[in-house]
Amino acid sequence: MHFGKGGVQSAAMTEPQKGNNRPGYILTIIVALVAALTLFLMQRPPICTCGHVDLWHGGLDSGNSQHIADWYSLSHVIHGFLFYALTRLALRRQPKGVRLAVAVAIESAWEILENSPFIIDRYRTATIALGYSGDSILNSMSDIGMMSLGFAIAARAPVWLTVTLAVALELLALAVIRDNLTLNILMLTYPVDAIRDWQAAL
Repeated sequence: MHFGKGGVQSAAMTEPQKGNNRPGYILTIIVALVAALTLFLMQRPPICTCGHVDLWHGGLDSGNSQHIADWYSLSHVIHGFLFYALTRLALRRQPKGVRLAVAVAIESAWEILENSPFIIDRYRTATIALGYSGDSILNSMSDIGMMSLGFAIAARAPVWLTVTLAVALELLALAVIRDNLTLNILMLTYPVDAIRDWQAAL
């Protein structure tokens, strides 16, 4: 809430009207469904090839990125924080629903790219994910959901809290699996042997 020439103005008035979010939310669902269909056409397995579905899979083994959630889900929540900030700056006049649809489109594009032969091979050669074979469709959809969760948190929380949560999630993943979003980006773009050796020693 802030003061202007007209007196007190509600913070809600600084955002596009809430009713305008519905088209964006519908578009968000359509984008996610298109991503799922694309992954299916890429012959990604719908669920883990092990034949069962875990709500949480904490091991860094062949089941990683195959179930609903794992330690890398934390990175996708942070994606949501970042995409909210990006779309808030670039699409400030657009309703949150439209901005969420754009964020889901970016995340979906990454999920499709991440499951391409090029990126799968890059993970195998440049990171500790030697046995990585890509994600199941279920896991990719969960990753999109985790990003959307992060987006929703950032939309409601003050900036200081969002930043604190991002740092906490990065440090938690670093402490438990010696990996996080920052190291993942670094190792994909500019692999460092010393970091890879440290991660492999876990």
